Amino acid sequence: MRVEVGSNPGEFMEQASSTKDGAKDYLYYRHKLPVRVMHWINVVALTILLMSGLNIFSAHPALYWGKSSYTGRAPILQIESTTDANDRMTGVTRIFGHEFVTTGVLGASRGLNGELMNRAFPSWLTIPDGRWLSMARQWHLFFAWIFVINGLAYVAYSIVSRHLSRDLAPTGADLRSIRQSIVDHLHFRHPSGEVSKRYNVLQKFAYLIVIFVLLPLVILMGLAMSPGFDSLWPGWVDIFGGRQSARTIHFIVAWLLVAFVLIHVFEVIITGVWNNLRSMITGRYRVDAEVGK
Repeated sequence: MRVEVGSNPGEFMEQASSTKDGAKDYLYYRHKLPVRVMHWINVVALTILLMSGLNIFSAHPALYWGKSSYTGRAPILQIESTTDANDRMTGVTRIFGHEFVTTGVLGASRGLNGELMNRAFPSWLTIPDGRWLSMARQWHLFFAWIFVINGLAYVAYSIVSRHLSRDLAPTGADLRSIRQSIVDHLHFRHPSGEVSKRYNVLQKFAYLIVIFVLLPLVILMGLAMSPGFDSLWPGWVDIFGGRQSARTIHFIVAWLLVAFVLIHVFEVIITGVWNNLRSMITGRYRVDAEVGK
């Protein structure tokens, strides 16, 4: 059974099942095709950008602040390996002068032969899996442009389709519910029924910050490391403190995006992994009418 609902073209409900009191669960058309396609393009692009970026970073695994790394100041972050008198390798990570042993994860990890190797990141976490800076740059730049084009297409579509104003822009009621939404998330209480059809206020703020702050910033800082781009406007990188500062910001923002993705995946799992996956593959999301009463 197909019943048209709402004011959006193509939005509909499909009768799915009945509860004991006669209430109906149904499938709700949650994500339109363009949103689903662009979402999965982003999944692929961001994964390859992260893995190739880690390979690029491994060529000089240290972060500085300022225009140059040749100032004599200690790096903000440094990943390396040390070898003792018995030729035993240890992975070491230094953050603001504080040293941590990170053998097996950072600085020294095992290769295909099982032996520890001097690597900033494990081979399974990088593209290519070996040290190949030029190839890693090619992967990174190619998927960076795919990511940029896809992102611009998403923003344009969101504006034209009113997805941005209708679904992502916080309302007055959203702003008043921030405290309650934080409490609900801390207690792993998530909306169900009719309420689950809408993004909650924390989701809206998270998506808006990612779309309009983190993603533009990571792209801009990536361009700041390009000599060709810098030549178009000499000195503009100094707005952010210099090229080394831009590299540091690029690295930090990239990991903030990773944190967002991990939280996003966690929420997908605890709120119904199949239901959420189905909505991003077919567009259809099951709404539990009984719980939503």
